[in-house]
Amino acid sequence: MPHPLPALIVVDVQRAFDEWEAAGKRRNNPDAVAQIAALLKAFRTSSAPVFHIRHEGTKPNSSFLPSRSGYAVKDVAREQDGEPVIVKRVNSAFIGTDLETRLRASGITTLVICGATTNHCVETTTRMAGNLGFDTRLVRDATWTFDRIGPDGDAHSAEEIHAMTLSNLNGEFARIVTTNEVVASFAAK
Repeated sequence: MPHPLPALIVVDVQRAFDEWEAAGKRRNNPDAVAQIAALLKAFRTSSAPVFHIRHEGTKPNSSFLPSRSGYAVKDVAREQDGEPVIVKRVNSAFIGTDLETRLRASGITTLVICGATTNHCVETTTRMAGNLGFDTRLVRDATWTFDRIGPDGDAHSAEEIHAMTLSNLNGEFARIVTTNEVVASFAAK
């Protein structure tokens, strides 16, 4: 029996990203974490399922090693009792975890994805969710990324990377939505 409500998948809202920013890395979408908090509130108020994804680094210098301060989840996105935390070691929340098994066992068919970063773990998780047949929505204002230098040495702004990632995913892997649209969908039920 399909679950009547979507599940919120919160990807890697960890302090390492704050540390990157403090070290001078520039990001887009400064309100993303506040939007994630609004999504969490809406899902919890509606008793909809929430899954927290946490990245555990494997390289000796990773900001995401469990022994480092960056591994911790930001306070506003911390799990509550009964909300599963799934630890991943690669950029997809479906690889090396039991996320798909848990979703299928609960009859969940619709996923709402948010978190960090747009073009890495959020994108990879969204692509896989779409490929696995989930009705997937990516919340455009509840994800963010950082400026990057491409292999040719060209600088790419976080805004450009974010927009291109959303364009790549739109329609084929997911529907791109806003926090307000997701929150309004709960109010309409």
